[in-house]
Amino acid sequence: MTTSLQVRPVTREDFEQWEALWAGYNAFYQRQGPSAVAPEVTLMTWSRFFDAYEPVHALVAERDGKLLGLTHFVYHRNTAHIAPVCYLHDLFTLETCRGLGVGRALINGVYAHARQLGSPRVYWHTQESNATARQLYDKLADHSGFVVYRKAL
Repeated sequence: MTTSLQVRPVTREDFEQWEALWAGYNAFYQRQGPSAVAPEVTLMTWSRFFDAYEPVHALVAERDGKLLGLTHFVYHRNTAHIAPVCYLHDLFTLETCRGLGVGRALINGVYAHARQLGSPRVYWHTQESNATARQLYDKLADHSGFVVYRKAL
């Protein structure tokens, strides 16, 4: 019997499955070789989800005990609102589960979390070339029109 999709906070028991999803996310964005996420960064990221003083959170999508996707998000102050806004930092679903509502459920889970904390806005970035994901994002949020610049230091 197949159970329905559940979106929930990550637990310490999820590490092995989360780590596999995290590796898939990093591979998707070609964070390999010299640009790979170092193991100590992965472990620090994981530990932040369980530190009450950290503004970093994680949700996972689960069906029948198997994790199908993840999202990480962070709350931060900004100059346009009093309450912290929510930045959806990472979103990933198994390739075999794309188009089945996993990404939508995870984004809606972030929206629910943000509403509960009184955050006025959730936002995120994606690559222009990520056409499949952008089809979903266009249904769930407004494209801001902003262009992102960054400089590694």
